[in-house]
Amino acid sequence: MQKSKVAIQVINPGLLPDDTVMLGEMYMKQWKIPEGQPVVLKFGAFRQPVKVVPVARYDGMRISQQLARRMGIPAGASLRILYRPVSSTLSLGPLIGVLISRDYPGMPDRPFGAITQFCKELVEACRLQGAMAYFFTPDQIGESANYIEGWVCPAGKWFRQTMPVADVINNRLTTRKLENRSSVQRFMKETKARHQTHFFNEKFLDKTEVFDSLKQDLSLTRYLPESHLLGSYSTLKAMCSRYPVVFLKPIRGSLGKGIMRISRTEGGGLLALSTTAGGTRKQQYANAQKLFSAISGKMKTVRYQIQQGLQLIDIQNRPVDFRALVQKNSKGKWTITSIVGRIAGNHHFVSNLARGGTLTTVKGAIARSNLAPGTSRQEAAGRLQRAALEIAAGIDAHIPAHFGELGIDLALDTSGRVWLLEVNSKPSKNDNTPLNDNKIRPSVRKLIQYARYLCGY
Repeated sequence: MQKSKVAIQVINPGLLPDDTVMLGEMYMKQWKIPEGQPVVLKFGAFRQPVKVVPVARYDGMRISQQLARRMGIPAGASLRILYRPVSSTLSLGPLIGVLISRDYPGMPDRPFGAITQFCKELVEACRLQGAMAYFFTPDQIGESANYIEGWVCPAGKWFRQTMPVADVINNRLTTRKLENRSSVQRFMKETKARHQTHFFNEKFLDKTEVFDSLKQDLSLTRYLPESHLLGSYSTLKAMCSRYPVVFLKPIRGSLGKGIMRISRTEGGGLLALSTTAGGTRKQQYANAQKLFSAISGKMKTVRYQIQQGLQLIDIQNRPVDFRALVQKNSKGKWTITSIVGRIAGNHHFVSNLARGGTLTTVKGAIARSNLAPGTSRQEAAGRLQRAALEIAAGIDAHIPAHFGELGIDLALDTSGRVWLLEVNSKPSKNDNTPLNDNKIRPSVRKLIQYARYLCGY
């Protein structure tokens, strides 16, 4: 079996030239690396011609301290090795960069706030899989398209050091404002062009873009409630006439913020329920014209998607939906990492955890729900999985951007039909944690497997 992970030994200054690396003879033979001839040593964007000297009965690689410093490789690291004879390139890695929104240098134990645990898990999972990860914010992007000032944690302590631009960068920015910064967009463009860096989850998705794109695929329309960008009174009137309940959702909203549930009342008026910080607010309107007048001021700054209301399953009148985390695996294929049920909090019509919702298993949610008698509960769970994978493939096919993981919000109506509610390209690592306590989440392991796939390791 081909050995693909190598332990890196850093040699004291003066004992090994910076343009020479020593490599166990076994690796030389296995990878057919030419002895004494110059090859290019690569680690992320770092490239340097070196001579490779074989060492008998040695299972590792030796590099000089100066070379290790320039590469950003700590002593004792174990990395995957890959030799490409066509380009005479000896690659170590993969080097994974994670672009995050903010850091807290004054908090050495929690330098990334609420996502510090995720970052620790990623570092540990990289160590086990022969990769290396660092973390950086938009503020750490400088003028160089070759190097970045990033956070590393080689031995349990976080510190910042200069690192080569990574082979793969996972965009975990949590606001569009940060993502749209000119420095971020320039960095993405330059590193892709210069180093063939793989960026995944490179952009936010908005609701209109998702539904309009998926409508192009006839095999997916069965999952799509009728949905339009709300631009005029006529659209609101038509939807309120067609369905007893409709939802208005900010196209760039998250965490259930700003959603309105509009239902017809017995007297012919409309009742609007809105999510607020304190709970749910009720407002009555005599007709659709009055409602449109009331929201037209908001529409100057917030664009809404209007969506058909559905007769969804509930548990004791608390709506239930499902969040599927789908990720690409070591073969680049979409797979289900987890699906959890989410039950809305009391007096709430959205299930987000930020609004008092609670997590449960899919099986538990379906078993306790008001799914129509005679509908197979086992089949309903299987349909959720199929829908999540088909929708992820549809996003890939119809939206021109690179995604490696998606949070897909699905619902079941009382007849067992699956509906798409929303697709999130920056799924929260808290919302999607499986309901057991593993040291390293499956979602973190899969992220590294996909990075290895992208780089050929």
